[in-house]
Amino acid sequence: MSAHPQHCDDCFKGVRHEGEPQGEIVKIGGVESYVATPKGDYPKDKVVLFLTDVFGIPLINNKLLADDFAENGWRTIIPDILNGDPIIDFNDPAFDRNAWIARHDINSWTEAVDKVVAALKAEGVTRIGTTGFCFGAPPAFYLAFKHESHVTVVSHPSRLAVPDDLEKYRKEATAPLLINSCEVDAQFPIESQKVADEVLGNGQFAPGYERTYWDGCTHGFAVRGDMNNPKIKAGKEGAFLASVKFYKKYL
Repeated sequence: MSAHPQHCDDCFKGVRHEGEPQGEIVKIGGVESYVATPKGDYPKDKVVLFLTDVFGIPLINNKLLADDFAENGWRTIIPDILNGDPIIDFNDPAFDRNAWIARHDINSWTEAVDKVVAALKAEGVTRIGTTGFCFGAPPAFYLAFKHESHVTVVSHPSRLAVPDDLEKYRKEATAPLLINSCEVDAQFPIESQKVADEVLGNGQFAPGYERTYWDGCTHGFAVRGDMNNPKIKAGKEGAFLASVKFYKKYL
């Protein structure tokens, strides 16, 4: 993971979505978490761990997406990987971006992630799928490197070191990997997408590697894109469906 992360403007922008979250806020391993539970019967030994962007649990978009995963049959948990310090407003002129980034370095989330995973394992969870958006991509890779997770999905990932993290993934991880990528992304641009395919594609990563690409979409499209834009709406829905399909295949 990049030790000196640079964020892009799109990391801090977005459109708030409409809906009514169905989950609840609970503590898991002492970490505040949003939990979305399927309505019917579901496998109690499997969990989708939803690793958020910089807006964390408070952003309704994240909770609604977790609910969508739960509707597809998996208990879905959003742990607070921002240590009670999410960005609340898309357009706050007083927000000090550099100060926030300094508080949230590449290791700022490890304790929360480790506590939640330990608590889930203690209650009988044996298979964890991760879905990491932007800021949540490094935690998803971290769990794969530790062999704590069993399926990895990342969408418009931030803070990954390319090619280093991709090569490390090929060598050390065993969790199948899906990357949902897009046309305009300063954090994971076309060049990095090509490197991912070169490192992991064509059967080079035996557990399984797939990448989707959504033209007309920008960084953040899969979680906080403008649903009034047909291409972004198609990208958001397509990335979600690809993620569900990937979990059904591997989780």
